[in-house]
Amino acid sequence: MPSRALLASYRRLFATPGAVAFTLTGLLGRLALSMNGVSLVVLLAERRGSYALAGTVSAAGLITGAIGMPLLGRLVDRHGQARVAVPAALYNAVPLVALLLCVRLGAPDWTLYACWAAAAAAPNLGGMARSRWAHLYRDDPAARHLANSFEQALDELCFMAGPVLAMVLCTTVAPEAGLLTAGVLGTSGALLFAAQRRTEPPLPARAAAGRAHGSPLRVPGLRVLVLTFLATGMVFGATEITTVAYADALGHKPAAGLLLGLVAAGSCVAGLLFGLLTPRRAPGVRFLLGVAAMAGVLLLPLAAGLGGAGLVPLGAVLFAAGTATAPTMVTGMTLVQELLPQRQFNEGMAVAVSGIVVGISAGAALAGAIAEHAAPGTGYALPAGAAALALLVALAGRRHLRVRPERSAENPERVVSASL
Repeated sequence: MPSRALLASYRRLFATPGAVAFTLTGLLGRLALSMNGVSLVVLLAERRGSYALAGTVSAAGLITGAIGMPLLGRLVDRHGQARVAVPAALYNAVPLVALLLCVRLGAPDWTLYACWAAAAAAPNLGGMARSRWAHLYRDDPAARHLANSFEQALDELCFMAGPVLAMVLCTTVAPEAGLLTAGVLGTSGALLFAAQRRTEPPLPARAAAGRAHGSPLRVPGLRVLVLTFLATGMVFGATEITTVAYADALGHKPAAGLLLGLVAAGSCVAGLLFGLLTPRRAPGVRFLLGVAAMAGVLLLPLAAGLGGAGLVPLGAVLFAAGTATAPTMVTGMTLVQELLPQRQFNEGMAVAVSGIVVGISAGAALAGAIAEHAAPGTGYALPAGAAALALLVALAGRRHLRVRPERSAENPERVVSASL
């Protein structure tokens, strides 16, 4: 019965013409994004013999991606999804091919940094998909909640399947195969997504008229969300590195992929089930509850790590830890949509994702340092502490997380409430 209810609810979501098409095409691009990190590391480690080089090149891409993604989002808000995604996808393929050639031809290391940095700012198809759902179900909050939950589940599915697919291609075909496949999937996915014009949100009047607008970070609520997402990204990055180090210490390093897959699986299942719930509280309240739950449940891996737990109990608590992240992310993205006017949807969501990306990079770096100088399970203190920090930030800024939809004849867009 629960599975029937799940299928029936999401079937209703896809009854809108064109919804299946933009979801499937966008999924290709998001799968490519989840393949990039592992593919790059394996390629450079194999062809250049240096994990250190692979790590720093990857970090350079994360930095430029965090900067470039919001800029692309602003262009999307001003000019439309198709007019930006198509040239961005075609451009992005050029430095990616250049990177593969530089590796193949033995070019200097600085060329790798330049190519990967130039290739990092890909179109944010996840944010564009959420923007389409927000437009299609602008008068149906329950359907938007369901759609945001489904999008989060798709994110988790990609980050379960992508690294596995990349590793298989890199180890069984050629070290270049993972990155090459990711490039083909990313470019074709973005182009096919942009071709789905009937579900593309229309440009708001101000954007169509070419009027400039300020950064979405001028909205206090978005600043609170970005800082919270940055801490949440630290949770993701630190959990990944700590789990790999812990599994290695137990002599089962290959099992790290399965353990991390359980984290993503917990979040995926929780996201799908969360979508079935009827929201009864304001998004700001739900967000606080989600962050609080995440902070509480991340104490479980810490306890397991410090207690020297084996792989099976650790896998169980990591699955449980994953279940708290999806409701937090779903409600956070809902808040981004509620806090910002439609003309800044894509830029706002790109800024939020950039906060997560920066947090992942910082969390991974800190966890790596801890793994080298402390007992294996000690590293789980970092994601637990980052989750607690996220809760403190959300609590401190809670008065900025309440919105009230208001419309007037002159400006039929959301107006942000400055206080509770």
